[in-house]
Amino acid sequence: MSVQAGVWNFDGRPVDAKQIEDVSEFLKQQGPDGEFRYVDDSVALLYRPFHSTAESRREKQPYLSRRGFVLTWDGRLDNRQTLISDLRSDLWSDLEDNPTDVALVAAAFDRWETDCFRRLVGDWAVSIWKPQRRELIFGADYMAIRHIFYYLKKDRILWSTDLSSLLLLSNDKFHIDDVYIAGYLAHNPDAHLTPYVEISEVPPGQFVRIRDGRAATERFWRFSPATRIRYKTDADYEEHFRHVFRQSVQRRLRSDSPVLAELSGGLDSSSIVCMADDILGNEGAETPRLDTLSYYDKTEPSGEDWTYFQKVEAKRGRAGIHIDGSRLGTSPDSLACTDFCPLPGALGFGQKLDTERAHAVRFGGYRAVLSGIGGDEFMGGVPDPRAHLADLIVQFKCFSLVKQLVAWSLVKRRPWIHLLWRAALDVLPPSLAQYFVKEAKIEPWIRKDFAKRTSLAIRQLGGDEQFGFWLPTRRSYIAGVMAMANNQAKAPPSAETLEEARYPFLDQDLIEFILSIPADQMLRPGDRRSLMRRSLSGIVPQEILSRRTKQVGQRTPMLVLEKSWDELRNIYQTSLSSRLGFVYDAPLLKTINDTRAGKSTPLIRALWTISLECWLRDLAARGLLASPAASALPFEQRQLPISA
Repeated sequence: MSVQAGVWNFDGRPVDAKQIEDVSEFLKQQGPDGEFRYVDDSVALLYRPFHSTAESRREKQPYLSRRGFVLTWDGRLDNRQTLISDLRSDLWSDLEDNPTDVALVAAAFDRWETDCFRRLVGDWAVSIWKPQRRELIFGADYMAIRHIFYYLKKDRILWSTDLSSLLLLSNDKFHIDDVYIAGYLAHNPDAHLTPYVEISEVPPGQFVRIRDGRAATERFWRFSPATRIRYKTDADYEEHFRHVFRQSVQRRLRSDSPVLAELSGGLDSSSIVCMADDILGNEGAETPRLDTLSYYDKTEPSGEDWTYFQKVEAKRGRAGIHIDGSRLGTSPDSLACTDFCPLPGALGFGQKLDTERAHAVRFGGYRAVLSGIGGDEFMGGVPDPRAHLADLIVQFKCFSLVKQLVAWSLVKRRPWIHLLWRAALDVLPPSLAQYFVKEAKIEPWIRKDFAKRTSLAIRQLGGDEQFGFWLPTRRSYIAGVMAMANNQAKAPPSAETLEEARYPFLDQDLIEFILSIPADQMLRPGDRRSLMRRSLSGIVPQEILSRRTKQVGQRTPMLVLEKSWDELRNIYQTSLSSRLGFVYDAPLLKTINDTRAGKSTPLIRALWTISLECWLRDLAARGLLASPAASALPFEQRQLPISA
């Protein structure tokens, strides 16, 4: 992904040339294909490209529009032809035949201004400077797959697509945001937040307007609950799904370099690879080649992924790149990462494989990598009937409810009364459900006062109360979209790998289709991913379509905890997480020790908490934390700077 950054001094002071030079040098690795600037006294926009399409190599950014607006753009427009047709009279004459994406966006903003954002389909982030009005606008796609972070101070604003540059080059200290940490521990931090009180992010499907030293946020994308797609037969839904999924994959094959696809052997990644092969074989695409990358670990008790991704390779007639994951966790001297991580969530034991992956990406000349993220969440990958049964409850469809309870009781091997109780809880608003649902249970090592003031239990349910009278299935899907958007907004670039991640299952048109169809198309008793499996028959090998297992890696984390026990015991005598008011040390150590002893424990949540501590210690060591002692004061006693 290309890099954009900038600074605007509100008091009119000229921009410090050295400051821009330092930022450019810092971002050089992420934007290796040149460096371009726009400087106008107190304002500077920086652009460092990472080209992944033929059109991007012709772009000249920062881009000056006909109306005098200055744009920097990082993105891929998926509805180019529609925009070209709508904007032909607004484009510069020399670009009419095959305009660049940034030229199309500039013409769209010239005509519609911020109303243009809802017309842009794809993964994108844009910064727009309006010299006449002295106004700055940031926008991000509906899921914030591309990022813009901004640091709003009293006398200036700094922004960047890379959070690390704002932290490490500002010479400032930062306060940790409790609300973000709560979201992080619930695996769902709010998209507009960063871990730092002083720095914000452009939220998904929204734009931020900076004027008179203040920031105002407006939404341009919101799914309408009135949208419905209804067909008479299953075959009609299957045909529509094949169309939008094929379109989604084809859009992401737009690259003038070879494309690499992650291939685990699961249904999601296999579907992407097989559909891409079908497109390349029958229609062609811009990319000259599609290769695959697979991890395997034969030492895992459930480590059978390698047998499945080989079936896809056999169908393709060639093997991909293979990385042995059994070495994961065998080499780190410490749990902490050696590279700076602006966000919590990483641990050092994955760095060796990251390095190996980075070598494979560079050696193959890949610039775009296809990922199956989103398949589990939106294609019915989790066979949980609660929301479906809850729909029948609120619609008073008693006969259908009884029929579905019997069917699901046989499939899940649970009493129907238990399924009915769980479905009834799904009807409750999260503020009530938190007292009954096990997913809301707070882990024993989380400080009770911290959990209470940040509504951690509700956050762990993954939803809030803003859906009104929507059906439970719709609430569930929209909450899933919001959670995915929150997570995507926090996905930092790899310190090792230079690549543009592309997600076919997060395609806007595909997601809007899934949100509009009946819930029973996606999940049926004994038939999870029902629509996907039916639709892709003949494209994906039958062994993959009929697969019912999924590899879950437990062995490696267990080895890491065993090897790092002495380090962990030392850390959690007086952890920084405890001093900042997030955790209790003793209960966490007990959980880790129980895990080592082979007992059933919430391992993933424990690892996330450990990562939080490693991250905090690294911030403190780098001098980035503003008065840790002050942060540890009771919430109401803190003296924090006002965040815009």
